[in-house]
Amino acid sequence: MVWVNQDRTAIVGIGATEYYVRGKSHPRTINDMIGEAILKACDDAGINVKQIDGFAYYASATAGYADKMDTASLMEMLGIPECTFTAALTSGGGGMAGAAGLATAAIMNGDATHVVTVMALQQLKQRLGTVFAASAPNPENSFLQPSGLVGPGHLMSVLARRHMHLYGTRREAFAEVVISERENALNRETAIRRTPLTLEEYFASPMLADPLCRLDFCLETDGAVAFITTTSERAKDLKQKPVFIHASTHGGSREWGRAFAWMGMPDPHFASSGHKPVADRLWNNAGLKAQDMDVALIYDHFSAMVIMQLEDYGFCEKGEGGAFVESGAIRYKGGSIPVNTHGGQLSEAYIIGATHMREAVEQLRGVAVNQVKGAELALVTGGPASIPVSGLVLRGEA
Repeated sequence: MVWVNQDRTAIVGIGATEYYVRGKSHPRTINDMIGEAILKACDDAGINVKQIDGFAYYASATAGYADKMDTASLMEMLGIPECTFTAALTSGGGGMAGAAGLATAAIMNGDATHVVTVMALQQLKQRLGTVFAASAPNPENSFLQPSGLVGPGHLMSVLARRHMHLYGTRREAFAEVVISERENALNRETAIRRTPLTLEEYFASPMLADPLCRLDFCLETDGAVAFITTTSERAKDLKQKPVFIHASTHGGSREWGRAFAWMGMPDPHFASSGHKPVADRLWNNAGLKAQDMDVALIYDHFSAMVIMQLEDYGFCEKGEGGAFVESGAIRYKGGSIPVNTHGGQLSEAYIIGATHMREAVEQLRGVAVNQVKGAELALVTGGPASIPVSGLVLRGEA
């Protein structure tokens, strides 16, 4: 059944700060960067910031486990007179794509007219790479910490190894994800990593959490990205070509649960991204399938999880993701489904998934640096992470 809100809302503005290597954003503050991203999104849309009356966050409105985005503070900082909606999806980056659905729900329910979603990251107090080691003991952390699983990458490495064991996935497949995204970043001025990468250099990268080496880990960066959602009818009178929210889903199965912070999933959930039920609902809501997509912005905090998401969304069969990637299928030039054409979180920047939304909007406006010719449909994903994970199909204006 086609989603009841299909194409009734649209993303009309997007804004971002410069991306900084972790810690290099000082002496800027987190609110300084949030404010810049929101004001740039408003300028991009051609609206006044005072027209914003809704906030749709994800990651429980946190900004990297150390900071929190407070609606009242942002309203005071930006001079927004009244808020009629403010809510957040729980968990972490898994809700990134789903935040567009949350904004749509607010707008379609008549609770807001212009909704902003923002994500910011400043790793001055706590770097994400060791966040679990720094957490207070609790039943989950008391399992993780003595095991040496100090951050998300160490946890993801266990899922990656299981996928290799079950399906024969090779490190060459992880390398192809990293190298193809690096290739996409070479001509993107916003990217942190813009030097060519060879297979030999990949295998020479230090092993951080076997089988994942340093290059399999996303960047640790600071910055902010914001986007604005409104009705498709209002979008017609605004500055940019609207990018329609065609379908959005979030959630997940009990078996996936707390994901890599749990390790209690049975096979085949263990060696997966946890996206399969969300993906199935997304395609049902969109009336489409994976093969209809022109470009895919796949959450890539760790290279192996791109492969598992490609399987869960149906670009290839379960267990065939490694071979699919190694065939060159995700390459911008010559691939069947260009993936992370901006360089992704592995080479451009990691702002908890928000850079993927920026790239999707640019692709469907036809202004991306690595523009996919004739792109009309884009998949954007959030997570793998603890529930919710999320998926989004965006459609460009014909």
